[in-house]
Amino acid sequence: MSRARDIVRRPVITEKSTIAKDEQNTLCFEVHPSANKIEIRQAIQEIFGVRVAEVRLANVRGKVKRVGRNMGRRPDWRKAYVKLAPGEKTIEYFEGT
Repeated sequence: MSRARDIVRRPVITEKSTIAKDEQNTLCFEVHPSANKIEIRQAIQEIFGVRVAEVRLANVRGKVKRVGRNMGRRPDWRKAYVKLAPGEKTIEYFEGT
């Protein structure tokens, strides 16, 4: 992977990830499926300017959905839980709004 913005696609904002962000200083991102922990760590540090303590990865399988009698499938994606180093200020996703 070459660019940090290609590796980190978007933050995952759910109830579970918001609680982890507030209580454990852990952020959740959707990342490129072929990105590894080292690339994700470097991309987060480059984009947000924070130190990363730990990266955990989870592969999320896409759900099978149907509309009427037609079947379809959502794509698989990869989720990264990024724990910030102690003393680092947490990242606010919606600072400008």
